[in-house]
Amino acid sequence: MIIGVPKEIKNHEYRVGMLPASVRELTSHGHSVFVETQAGSGIGFSDDDYRQAGAEILGTAQEVFANAEMIVKVKEPQAVERAMLRPDQILFTYLHLAPDLPQTEELINSNAVCIAYETVTDNHGGLPLLAPMSEVAGRMSIQAGALALEKSHGGRGMLLGGVPGVEPAKVVIIGGGVVGSNAARMAVGLRADVTILDRNIDTLRHLDSEFQGSARLVYSTAESIERHILEADLVVGSVLIPGAAAPKLITREHIKRMKPGAAIVDVAIDQGGCAETAKATTHQEPTYMVDNVVHYCVANMPGAVARTSTYALNNATLPYIIKLANKGYKQALLEDKHLLAGLNVIHGKLTCPEVAEAHQMSYIDPAEALNG
Repeated sequence: MIIGVPKEIKNHEYRVGMLPASVRELTSHGHSVFVETQAGSGIGFSDDDYRQAGAEILGTAQEVFANAEMIVKVKEPQAVERAMLRPDQILFTYLHLAPDLPQTEELINSNAVCIAYETVTDNHGGLPLLAPMSEVAGRMSIQAGALALEKSHGGRGMLLGGVPGVEPAKVVIIGGGVVGSNAARMAVGLRADVTILDRNIDTLRHLDSEFQGSARLVYSTAESIERHILEADLVVGSVLIPGAAAPKLITREHIKRMKPGAAIVDVAIDQGGCAETAKATTHQEPTYMVDNVVHYCVANMPGAVARTSTYALNNATLPYIIKLANKGYKQALLEDKHLLAGLNVIHGKLTCPEVAEAHQMSYIDPAEALNG
């Protein structure tokens, strides 16, 4: 198979779909890899590094898309990239379609085979291709939140962990999954006053065992969310319904009543955000104010630590890339129900029920779509 790796073009996105080491793995299986020039330059990999791994360097994204049977990316394809997709071409990347109707419609119209990292599952009910970036984003959320609380960024002027004789900031984390637990580890490590809300009792028990009293574990209800948000200096939104739009747990009314200069880091922004006041921002302009509350809603947070993120992502995606290349998408998807769960769009049909519900569109069962 011919695999194409274009350079990412989203604002301040320096990650790359495949590292030279991943290219070497694919070429050792007899596949060809075409990489757009300078695709890895943002994380320190030159075109020569890719050539030595066995890749062919192409001068433009148009050439990569025109020649490749499978496109491997990091972020969702931008409009100019979507226009280059062709029927039966495989697109393997993060898609986050639930909050993005234009992308959904254009991928359907492309007749391409679109497999989303974020809905691939595993034997334990986890999301193995989302997890590494969730780990990064969770840890980064506390760094971003600490900066947002500084007075020069519109915040309350608080040091997250305080100092002897001065109380630490109150950090409230909504959702105790991969993002939330990683955020909590960072916040606890900085000696903040940490509360985690989740409605899964098993998750709360697991976190209680880990944190041993260094973080409060609270069952999530409308009442408990409101109470803790209004007490918080920093709120981290880390809720996730796989493939679906994030539920709006932080309301405009909550925002109006929060402490002046408090901050929100909405890590769920890729799925539309869990705050009613959330709108996607970029690394170039990461924050904005609503009712004196700092909002940090960068839609590609891990892109800021692109080298770490690319390594973590490639570790997770490479086995699936090899499987798709070795077997072709139809056999690979039919043989692996967890990879099949990643199929969102194929041959002009939507195959993800959560995306269909978000956009009030019809969908077809993915296995039926493949066999059809």
